[in-house]
Amino acid sequence: MKKLGRTSLSRSLLIATLGVLGAGAFVLGAHAQSSSASASESLLTMQKNANDWVMPTGTYNNWRYSTLKQIDTSNAKDLQVAWSMSTGTDRGLEGQPIVIGNMMYYQTSYPNYVYAIDLNHTGRIAWKFEPPRDSNAPPVACCDVVNRGPAYGDGMIFVDALDGMVYALDAKTGKVVWKAKNAHPTKGQTMTGAPMVVKDNVIVGVSGGEYGVRGYITAYNVKTGKRVWRAYSEGPNKDMLISASHTINGATGKPVGPHSSLKTWKGNEWKIGGGTTWGWFSYDPKLNLMYYGSGNPGTWNPTQRPGKNRWSMTIFARNPETGAAKWVYQMTPHDGWDYDGVNEMVLVNVDDHGKTVPALVHFDRNGFSYVMNRETGAPIAIHKYDKSVNWATGINPKTHEPIVDPAKMTTANKNVKDICPASQGDKDEQPVSYDPTTKLFYAPLNHLCMSYQAFNVKYKAGFPFVGAIVNMVPGPGGYRGRFIAYDPMTGKATWSIHSMFQDWGGALTTAGGVGFYGTLKGMFRAVDLKTGKILYQFKTPSGIIGNPMTYMHDGKQYVAILSGVGGWAAIGMTNHLHKSSAGLGAVGLNATLTDYTNLGGTLMVFALPSKVASAH
Repeated sequence: MKKLGRTSLSRSLLIATLGVLGAGAFVLGAHAQSSSASASESLLTMQKNANDWVMPTGTYNNWRYSTLKQIDTSNAKDLQVAWSMSTGTDRGLEGQPIVIGNMMYYQTSYPNYVYAIDLNHTGRIAWKFEPPRDSNAPPVACCDVVNRGPAYGDGMIFVDALDGMVYALDAKTGKVVWKAKNAHPTKGQTMTGAPMVVKDNVIVGVSGGEYGVRGYITAYNVKTGKRVWRAYSEGPNKDMLISASHTINGATGKPVGPHSSLKTWKGNEWKIGGGTTWGWFSYDPKLNLMYYGSGNPGTWNPTQRPGKNRWSMTIFARNPETGAAKWVYQMTPHDGWDYDGVNEMVLVNVDDHGKTVPALVHFDRNGFSYVMNRETGAPIAIHKYDKSVNWATGINPKTHEPIVDPAKMTTANKNVKDICPASQGDKDEQPVSYDPTTKLFYAPLNHLCMSYQAFNVKYKAGFPFVGAIVNMVPGPGGYRGRFIAYDPMTGKATWSIHSMFQDWGGALTTAGGVGFYGTLKGMFRAVDLKTGKILYQFKTPSGIIGNPMTYMHDGKQYVAILSGVGGWAAIGMTNHLHKSSAGLGAVGLNATLTDYTNLGGTLMVFALPSKVASAH
């Protein structure tokens, strides 16, 4: 581990505080906080400083939007590679860097290297952390050994490792402050998500739904690493931190009642019921509620688990200090298609019949976009965001549950064909961006259909618990991906860019009127947010499944992206699979991807030439 070079963690806190409190404020350093101030209070201040990118999602509301505008629609065509860096890995890179002052931090796929980069010295490595390797972890990572990035809080960098360890690292030195064991690979449990720091807790999820893992999220104390609370996705109410009388079912507007999950499973199937939590988290400080989604129930064979299988496939609203659930809303009861509900919740205010309402917007794998009252869980607007969706004809206006087409419902020993979307969904974990100027969402999407044959499977800890053979194909029109500008209140797309392969990387929008995203072929693009015109593109060394972010350093705006193909979309490449139905159905779908890109791992950083940047 290298020692830290010249850095300025305190600079970020100073700038952020000055920006909010005025020139009289003074901060001693990154570790300096009053005893009464929580880690989230500091992050609430820091996230207002557009020069930095202080958390994986940019801000607690998950907008992935920046007020920086040096790069705009008039000069984006002039972008150039400012610098780049090999990550030392060649597996899927699904995260993004964070920037605190003059320091950049990012985490790679397994073996989960963590880098601190000194931006004052053009990408010099200030320190590198390499966690101990557990060889039991990679074999049980269902969809590549990915990681979605580090988090910052209270002078520490927080990271999840694939083997289930959570590390708190000193941001200046990289030394381990504390560590905690959150998952056990021998049970099929891994960790691939990004942590969120809120209210002096660091909150993490778990992966492993394809191994019969019973999902949960866990809060650890930022300073000590002591477990504060854990909430499961299924089981007794007390395990889920659900109150029979106070937790509301958003679909009905009524309390969930006793045994809200147990009565929807056969026998003890809930103990291996999936509902894992490997997606993104968001947080509303005014309501003091955090939001996230739970994944698919186990097994993929719905015949083996009759009932609605609550609370898999569910949006949760929880108090981040206690874990208590305020409301729940199940999007796909009795899932028979693997439509994970883990995609991000974006927090915006919407006009609901002339009244401004605090809402969340969620693009689900099942092909429906949801606008929900984030205080009560009541649906405001639900639309298909891909016209090809056919597993359900719509949403029942009374129950707020999908109206399933019986011909598309899967069942054991029957090959159900032409289901849209495929199990990868019309969008997977690749995060959208919200632009407050256009009031539109910019969404990188999939466009896929499938055949699905379920079969009975027995559970054994640490072994696959899938029970389905899936074959995926491009959706109508023959393309696999789209990047769209979308209004979830109306369900209308303003414009769309079609892609040969899934657009598996996330989106970024900026006040310069420019959006950024990457493609599986490895094209990094800048687009005009109003028209969808591609203003700039650059072929990076590998396919992109990471998420762009932006920051300002020494008066120049930079945009960074991790280039490294992998994830479920490219599982055939990373795991050297060739059978069409292998990789949970993904291998045959993208068999020709090797004609366009290769494995690799590179951090790419773009900026305008100095002459152009100085003009702005």
